[in-house]
Amino acid sequence: MKLKTGSFTPGEIRAADGEIELNAGRPTVSVDVANTGDRPVQVGSHYHFFEVNDALVFDRNITKGFRLNIPSGTAVRFEPGQSRSVELVAYAGSREVYGFQGRCMGPIDGTSNSDKDD
Repeated sequence: MKLKTGSFTPGEIRAADGEIELNAGRPTVSVDVANTGDRPVQVGSHYHFFEVNDALVFDRNITKGFRLNIPSGTAVRFEPGQSRSVELVAYAGSREVYGFQGRCMGPIDGTSNSDKDD
């Protein structure tokens, strides 16, 4: 394959002109979150919100199967003592979650995965 100099960068993504709606049509939920810890907590765009740091206090049950509704590769930082509302978006695809804190290890729909505090 021959490339013209300056034609593109390998791995580059070129989006069409105009606005692109992220996560269109996916279920969302807003949740109020408070950092009760003494250190900042940063949560990445695809981290399973149900399993974030325990210093973040919120209604965990409604966040199972959701992640932050922010652009890929970005994060939200919660400073000590800070409270804020964030919007979460449902995971798509097979809706299976593995890793993170190990609270959900498999399908997240119709399961009784447990919070480690139970």
